[in-house]
Amino acid sequence: MKSHNTNTTYVVYLLFCLLITSSSAQSLIRQSTDDLTTTLQQENGEKADPILGEAHYLDQNDLDISSDDYKVSPSNAVTGLRNRPPMSYSLKMESFNTLLQSTEAERYESRPFPVGGHKWSLIVYPNGNKQDNGTGFISLYVAIENSTLIAKHLEVIADLRFYVFKKNERKYFTIQDTHAWRYNIFKTMWGFSQVLPLATFKDPSNGYLYDGDQCEFGVDVTINSPFQSSELFSVSRNFDNPKFTWKIQGFSKLLGDKYFSDTFSVGGRNWNIQVNPSGRRKGAGKALSMYLILNANEKLKPYEKIYVRAKLRVVDQPIFPFLGGTNIEKQLDHWFTDPGEGWGYDEFISRDDLTSFWTSYLLNDVLIVEAEMEAISSTKYFP
Repeated sequence: MKSHNTNTTYVVYLLFCLLITSSSAQSLIRQSTDDLTTTLQQENGEKADPILGEAHYLDQNDLDISSDDYKVSPSNAVTGLRNRPPMSYSLKMESFNTLLQSTEAERYESRPFPVGGHKWSLIVYPNGNKQDNGTGFISLYVAIENSTLIAKHLEVIADLRFYVFKKNERKYFTIQDTHAWRYNIFKTMWGFSQVLPLATFKDPSNGYLYDGDQCEFGVDVTINSPFQSSELFSVSRNFDNPKFTWKIQGFSKLLGDKYFSDTFSVGGRNWNIQVNPSGRRKGAGKALSMYLILNANEKLKPYEKIYVRAKLRVVDQPIFPFLGGTNIEKQLDHWFTDPGEGWGYDEFISRDDLTSFWTSYLLNDVLIVEAEMEAISSTKYFP
């Protein structure tokens, strides 16, 4: 009985050892396999995935700062057709298919051309810029030469318009952005990775690739430099003393052609009222003429003009004021450009109405006229 128990214990122990050995072997095999796999991966050149950021390249051979870096959304790109050829640079290419079939000639870069004191190059990716999601498209860029960025922090702001000639219509397909592009030492190349689908470009019926395999690209580079001079135009209203009243004594005895009121100041300018008792031009001999005059001693800067809105009136003088009166009032709306210039009415009121027994514009041979200023402009120039 004791021998039987001993044998049983021995068998259980033996099975337990076999189980431990099997597990260790599998672990060892798995570890060896994992090590081998890791070794093979390293030998095959596999690397950890890099964290891809924005492309800010400084190397001349890696100038792929592009539309992706600029965060261009589709709504920013504007395309169209125009008759006018490019103004800054034109690049005509023959045997374009040779570049399309090449696995080495990824892009073509033109010679530098000058615009705005800087040197630029037009860059064409025949098969698209793969680093800028341009696969299957024609990609176009403009790069600025680093040597023209004189100061470390110099920034050049430019508008770019790219051209692709469409021979069958004798027009140019154009693409541009609604925003300007900012060039500096960190961003030396801008453009569009998806100008035209390559299939569209290569289709002879579209006219971009013509006479076998010729094509033409171009660009307008417009430098946006800060303005050096400016002006501020403003219009003043609600003056403290907008109305000037002129009482003309002995009106019937005025024999001269024209008379001027005293000078009055409103809106930072000096003014006069001019009356012609016997009329002027089409009012001659039949009407009172009246004008608002910019004083002859006023000084205006070159090209300066003054906008004025005002009213001229002849004041009614009823014998019984409580009955009220009916003033003759006319509106002025004019740009004054010269000192001494006048604006008004040749026939402000007929002489018959002015002197009629039934009206009261002349009382005791006194005529009262007024000018009421409603708006006067001013312009400041810098510098």
